[in-house]
Amino acid sequence: MPQGRRKAPFSGKAKKEQLKAKKLAKGGDPEGRQKYLLKSRNRSDDDESDENNDGILKVNQQPSKKSNSRDRNPNRYVLQFFRETDEQLQQLKELAYQEIKPVPETELEIKTEDFYCDDLDFPKRPPWDYSMTVDQLNAKEQRYFTEYIKKIENSFSVRNIGYFELNLETWRQLWRVLEISDILLFIVDIRFAAAMFPPSLYDYVTNTLKKDMILILNKIDLVPAPVVVAWKHYLHNKYPDLRIVLFTTCPAYNLRGGAESMTDKHGLQIRRRRGKLRMATEGAQLLYDTVHEIVATRHNSKIDLSAWQQKIKEESEYDEDAECEIQNIELKQKADTSYIEYSERFKDDIVTIGCVGQPNVGKSSIMNALMGKKVVSVSKTPGHTKHFQTIYLTPNVRLCDCPGLVFPSMVPRNLQVLMGLFPIAQLRQPYYVIRYIAERVNLTSLLNIQHPENDDSWSAMDICEAWAKKRGYKTAKAARPDTYRAANSLLRMQLEGKICVCLRPVGYSADKDKWTSHPDLQKVLWIQAIDKETNDGTSSSKVVLTESESDEDDTNNLVSNIKTQKLADDTNESDSDSDVSTSPPASNQNPFAVLAE
Repeated sequence: MPQGRRKAPFSGKAKKEQLKAKKLAKGGDPEGRQKYLLKSRNRSDDDESDENNDGILKVNQQPSKKSNSRDRNPNRYVLQFFRETDEQLQQLKELAYQEIKPVPETELEIKTEDFYCDDLDFPKRPPWDYSMTVDQLNAKEQRYFTEYIKKIENSFSVRNIGYFELNLETWRQLWRVLEISDILLFIVDIRFAAAMFPPSLYDYVTNTLKKDMILILNKIDLVPAPVVVAWKHYLHNKYPDLRIVLFTTCPAYNLRGGAESMTDKHGLQIRRRRGKLRMATEGAQLLYDTVHEIVATRHNSKIDLSAWQQKIKEESEYDEDAECEIQNIELKQKADTSYIEYSERFKDDIVTIGCVGQPNVGKSSIMNALMGKKVVSVSKTPGHTKHFQTIYLTPNVRLCDCPGLVFPSMVPRNLQVLMGLFPIAQLRQPYYVIRYIAERVNLTSLLNIQHPENDDSWSAMDICEAWAKKRGYKTAKAARPDTYRAANSLLRMQLEGKICVCLRPVGYSADKDKWTSHPDLQKVLWIQAIDKETNDGTSSSKVVLTESESDEDDTNNLVSNIKTQKLADDTNESDSDSDVSTSPPASNQNPFAVLAE
């Protein structure tokens, strides 16, 4: 190859621009070609200037198109956060090479006051009416939001405050959902319950808007059952008027292998979903009971929710016992004595339930689990849901899914990355987050890795290098261990729940015996469907393979079951005490040979 000037990196977008310019030149329009090249060059310059403007980091930004319509702007709902300074990044990089020292278990105990204070509020929609024009309303909201951001910057240090949403368009989605919703569902990941629930929103919804609020503790299958019970009682004591519902979108019957395959031999939690999604009937029943209580109390039972109850019964064959009938009678009596009329609520006899929460807590997944099928697109990347969308669960029950919003808080940024509030792929220094995990979880034992230098002390960089060697992650040029890719892999494992860092409520260690023997533990296991029996009387952990799985898996499973049954019969016939191996046949052996036997 002749030696010459090195060319700059050429992207697919630049190639597309070049092809368009060539078409204009072939069509006999050289002036149009020059205008098109100049326009594309200015467009790329504008994108670079927008990204570096005022220290604002725009996440998942797309190439902008010059258009007068706001709906055509692909970056209208892009995530915006304050960018870290170079000094902060250098300090975080130095932490990656320092020795990791495990912290005591009490460091995992937190309370809401650690992350939220009275002065740290969230932006609320300014007063408006229908006599205002669109431009007047937009200008008023923009002016208010600018003053709000300046107030936050003057009252708190950017270093002490965590990531929070700086895009007005995303907050407008929340304002709209709060206005049209009759009941608000605030969804949190139970691993970080106190860090995800802002008290300011609870006060605004219950005291200002006078609406009912339900807190859903999602992903209860990722943490021990005593921690779930402890979080529920802590939040109930702190917010007495808040209704709390436990939920999981992955009960045992929605997982391959059921409850028996949730943990591997090293302790990593494995969740392999089945091909066909079923309704999470246990959590749906609890949510129905809570909504039914609210509707009966607030609207004198004028709205019929029997269609929702019937839908749950069809999935789980749920039968109301005498205790449930007594509870319904008590609710009707309570509704007769405390009847409250809301002229603006329950319009057209439809209950609108708004789903609000921070990114990656499972709002869209809960909607799919309530419907029993995929109706809303989901993703592990924050900012996937751009604007609110409504789904009719029944003809008179409407679900409203709001985009994930990062509320202003004092939560450290490394903890926010573990919570899934910031895209892992765009994290510039992931090693300090790995250090945070390793201080609270024995990563070397979970990952079964060896120190790259055969040393006794570990650092975050050592863990990433050892994991890169084990997984075969190497850089393209020097073929060295790709520590950055290894760090991203570990963070995704934490986000998926394979590596579980879960916080505890304050005082959990002192009352640990109380929570491990609490009577509510059976309810948590019921919601997870661990002890649920299928229709044929077998355990739910023995899940029948679905049609979406491969024929090879069906064959191997059939052969393994037949061989196991045959060996069991042989053992019963003989009184020998010798051990019998029930391992599946070798890969080079004919899998159908056992059928001939």
